[in-house]
Amino acid sequence: MAASNGGGGGAPLVVFDFDKTIVDCDSDNFVVDALGATRRFDDLLQFLPWNTAIDAMMGELHAAGRTAEDVRACLRAAPLSPHVAAAVRACHARGCELRVLSDANAFFVGTVLAHHGLAAFFSGTDTNPAHLDAAGRLRIRPYHDFADPAAAGHGCTLPSCPPNMCKGKVMERILREEEAAAAGRRRRRAVVYLGDGRGDYCPSMKLGEGDYVMPRAGYPVCDLIAAAPPAAAVREWDGFEELERVLLGIVDAEIARAALAATEEEEQDDGGAAAAPPAVSAVVLPPDCRAMPAALLPQAVRVPN
Repeated sequence: MAASNGGGGGAPLVVFDFDKTIVDCDSDNFVVDALGATRRFDDLLQFLPWNTAIDAMMGELHAAGRTAEDVRACLRAAPLSPHVAAAVRACHARGCELRVLSDANAFFVGTVLAHHGLAAFFSGTDTNPAHLDAAGRLRIRPYHDFADPAAAGHGCTLPSCPPNMCKGKVMERILREEEAAAAGRRRRRAVVYLGDGRGDYCPSMKLGEGDYVMPRAGYPVCDLIAAAPPAAAVREWDGFEELERVLLGIVDAEIARAALAATEEEEQDDGGAAAAPPAVSAVVLPPDCRAMPAALLPQAVRVPN
């Protein structure tokens, strides 16, 4: 219910990456390391794409007796800054719609957000699908199917996009939805995108003037943006306290901008005419007291001697 915000009052749509943006870690590596499978995962990555490797790793862990609850326990320990939680709550309170766009997976993202009481603030999550099969083994699938020869994949040519997910394609769909929702208005609401990795470059490039990209300073997406910046305004953040400050600054500025635009639009609709001053009734006084009826003139008072 809390996720029903539709950007009222000019509040922007805020789209978060997950790894190293909402949580301060790579959630795949965090779980694998916590379960003691780091070396084996590194071996799998030698010959499998990342998304396929993490699915295979979950299969091997399940075969070794690890359960979905073991994975959940690891995820509940993943570092999430109180500044991120505060930013999510504050954005929602200001009327923002919040979404997740992540190359993690639905099981990991959902577990972390639920553990921190943040799931209800998000209206949707675009990430690699995940589910528990009949045996209780966690399966992780690609967002864009690339293994099936009959599947088209995502078709993006940017080398920064992994084969299993082009976030830019997802952002294009989100922007189409935003444009459709804004039909009849002068402009759609602004979109703010926060991310850190190479895969966050493509969705950043889909945003336009009036939108915002918030790359994490010192991370790969910053290098890509520096080499070829997007049309959107770029607002870096370095640390989660700054993430909260910068994001809320953008949100407040957009709300103020929308309020000013609404006021100007109302004035234009009224034709710009100033309101007429209220009518004042004229009071006409007689030129002198002789024109007043005798009954209204002051009477002499008799004073006894």
